[in-house]
Amino acid sequence: MVLSQVRCHRRNNSVLKAAIFDFDGVISDSEPCHFAATNKVLADFGIQLNEEEYYAEYLGFTDYELFEAVKERRKTDYKGASIEELIAKKAVFFEEIIRQNEHLIEGIPELIEKLKNSEVKIAIYSGALPADIKIMLEDSGLSDYFDVIVTADDVAKGKPDPEGYLLALEKLNGSSDVVISAKQCVVIEDSHWGIVAAKKAGMKVVAVTNSYPAGELKEADIIVDSVKHLKTGDLQKLCSD
Repeated sequence: MVLSQVRCHRRNNSVLKAAIFDFDGVISDSEPCHFAATNKVLADFGIQLNEEEYYAEYLGFTDYELFEAVKERRKTDYKGASIEELIAKKAVFFEEIIRQNEHLIEGIPELIEKLKNSEVKIAIYSGALPADIKIMLEDSGLSDYFDVIVTADDVAKGKPDPEGYLLALEKLNGSSDVVISAKQCVVIEDSHWGIVAAKKAGMKVVAVTNSYPAGELKEADIIVDSVKHLKTGDLQKLCSD
């Protein structure tokens, strides 16, 4: 779905100033593709992750953190291959897989349009690589709607460290003449690690049960089954609490 561009020049006096989206599992249903691509890389070393293991232990990791963790836990030296080589190989597999699948999550284009109409700044903070995000945003009609995109390449520590969310806020303030505070930001997340990172950054969090059941997302301020159920008024109220 291609959104119509919205250009607003009125002063924004609302409490909610910014929405920061996780990417995998929130904007794009890409986690199954990451899982498949990871296992294609690991197959060369006789290693396979099962789905339960992947979602329970590795979902919030950057590619670098994932391959490092597997190296330690499975006691492998990857036959001398570097982590960077594994990441590059996974990127090739991921592109092949993602281009064969519909992956945009239902309700996301409509929510982004509502936020733009309300003059809310929109950002992405994801543990994915920038090339992966670019691939997934192509032909989605969403590329021009994000004021800031922060990826794994921009941070030293991934989630649950708050660095990425704080950097996204810093970049939003650098691109705006309106000063935005952490409490004026709502984060849309789908994992425990992301929720913890956003809360450490001082932001409000909406959790979506796309990847995990509600019981594993209870640190969030609001839990919804789909972003289709979110209204900008709900997010405004969240920031005013």
